[in-house]
Amino acid sequence: MSKILVTGATGNVGRHVVSQLAEAGLDVRALARDPGRAALPVETVRGDLTAPETLEPALRDVESVFLLWPSFTADGADETITAIAGHARRVVLLSATGADQPGNHYHEVERLVRRSGLGWTFLRPSGFAVNTLGWADQVRQGVVRWPYGRAARSLIHEKDIAAVAAHVLTSAGHNGAAYVLTGPERLTQAEQVRVIGEVVGREVRWEEQSTEQARELLTALWGAPEFVESALRTWESFVAGPEVVTDTVERLLGRPALTFRQWAADHAAAFS
Repeated sequence: MSKILVTGATGNVGRHVVSQLAEAGLDVRALARDPGRAALPVETVRGDLTAPETLEPALRDVESVFLLWPSFTADGADETITAIAGHARRVVLLSATGADQPGNHYHEVERLVRRSGLGWTFLRPSGFAVNTLGWADQVRQGVVRWPYGRAARSLIHEKDIAAVAAHVLTSAGHNGAAYVLTGPERLTQAEQVRVIGEVVGREVRWEEQSTEQARELLTALWGAPEFVESALRTWESFVAGPEVVTDTVERLLGRPALTFRQWAADHAAAFS
């Protein structure tokens, strides 16, 4: 099989994509801004997706690309996707649910990939379970203060996203598909906190935070006001209309998606 380039290779999903492909004996190359610090088990080449002129060495002899666009906007994505299309034949894009609706950068990046001439598959995961690591300090203190405790999410384990990506990259029949990937169940954010507490053996309670307080905190953390507003609207929407649950992971991999409790057990040390 021809060479596969994995971008976002040091991230939560990309690192698992790299390891799963490498363990299968495939020809994998990873892209990293600092290869020396990446500590990956495959050839790692320096490059930056936001600087397409740096990508030539990474793209040489590559047929397929796992693409994770690293910005909250689509600025510069056109040039990068054009560079990829000059070498590769297909791309598996890590996108998001809601990317089929205009008005967000996921939609715009998907549009650019569609018109690039590349064969493509879009992975549209629900909320990442790994994002709840942002509660770790509060979990250790026994109280999580966050908005929209009744927002019901179908959070997905990053290992499942990576497993689907590896499957799509190495098998036929996925060209032109947009896969909505979720965990196997819905839990409210308050229930997620309870499960984490049960897994680590600590009572943890939920304390509702006002939207105003959350907006101020998240803007300071993320530095992207538009993204913060989008996140707050999304969480609010999941109070009245819970996040969708799909069986796509099971259909593609032949096994059930991992539960949030399994995710919490895998990351228990981070909350302890």
